[in-house]
Amino acid sequence: MPVTSLKHRISTITVERGTVEVDGSSLVVADVNGVRSKIPVGSLAVLMLEPGATITHAAIKLCAEARTLVLWTGEAGVRLYAAGSEGSAHSYNLLRQAQLALDPKKRLVVARAMYNFRFSDPAPTKRSIEQLRGMEGARVREIYRDLSKKYGVPWSGRSYDMNQWAASDDINKAISAANSCLYGLCHAAILIGGLSAAIGFIHTGYALAFVHDMADLWKMETCVEAAFRVVAAGEKDPARFVRLHLRDLFRETRMLETIIPTMFTMLQAGLAPENMPGEIGGANREPSTVWDMPWNATFTKSGSDSPQTNIQQDISKEEA
Repeated sequence: MPVTSLKHRISTITVERGTVEVDGSSLVVADVNGVRSKIPVGSLAVLMLEPGATITHAAIKLCAEARTLVLWTGEAGVRLYAAGSEGSAHSYNLLRQAQLALDPKKRLVVARAMYNFRFSDPAPTKRSIEQLRGMEGARVREIYRDLSKKYGVPWSGRSYDMNQWAASDDINKAISAANSCLYGLCHAAILIGGLSAAIGFIHTGYALAFVHDMADLWKMETCVEAAFRVVAAGEKDPARFVRLHLRDLFRETRMLETIIPTMFTMLQAGLAPENMPGEIGGANREPSTVWDMPWNATFTKSGSDSPQTNIQQDISKEEA
C-alpha cells in the first residue's frame, strides 16, 4: 500500500455523523444519506471523527498500517477525547521539542517568541521564564479589565473550581468553556505534528503544558473575548453558547491550519534552520520524498522512475 511522507499528505479529513469502513486498500466514508466516498488512506495524515461518526475495526487496522493518525474529537475539534497510534509524524519533531525544552537558553528563546507573538511590543531582553510569566500575567489582567469595560460585563477576577462549577459567575463559566474548546484543538494540532502535549516552555511539569503554551497564543482575542460577548448578550447558558460559537469559528477560519504552522514557527525560534541537527537521538530529519516505505518489495523495482530511485535522489538533493 502506498504510504506518503507526512509533508506530502492531505492534512486532515473530518467525518461527522457517518460511518468509516474499508474497501480494498481505501477507506470508505458513508454519510447519513448513504452517499459513499473513497479516501486513499496512505495519502491521509489525520482522520478526525466528530460526534455521530463510527469506524470499523478493519478501518482502524488500515489506518494503523498506513500510519494515519485517528482522533476522536468534539465538533470542530472543541474537545479531544482520544487518539489512535501516533500516525505518520516523524519522531525527529518530538526529539527536537525535548532538546529545546531541556536547554535553558533555547527554552527561553522559544518562550520569548511566544510572548512576542501575543503582544505588540517584544519581550525585554535579559528576562527569565519566571519574569516573562509575571509580565504576561500583568498584561492579561489588563486585557480582562478592558474587555469588561468594552462589553459592560462585571469582572472581579478569574475564578474557576472544577468541583464547584455552579458557584462560578457566568463570565467565568463562559471563559472556562471557551478555553477548553481551544485546548482540544491545540491538543489535536500537537498530536498531528508528532509533538508532546507535556513538554512545554512557559508552562511545565504537567501533562498538558505545551497545550496551554499554544492555546495562550490565541486565548485572549479568541476565547475570552467570545466569552464576554456571549455573556453581554444575556444568554441563559453562556457555556453552551460560547462552545457553539467557537465551533463555528474554528470551522470558518480553519483554525487548525493556523495552529500547526505557528507551533513549528515557535519551536523554530529556538534553532535557526541552518543549524538544525541532521540527527537527534538516532532520528534523522524526514527526507523530502514521496514514498517512505522503500523496504516494501512492491516499490523497489529497477528503473530510473522507481520510487526507490527517487528516494535516493531526493535524499541526495537534501544532503547537498
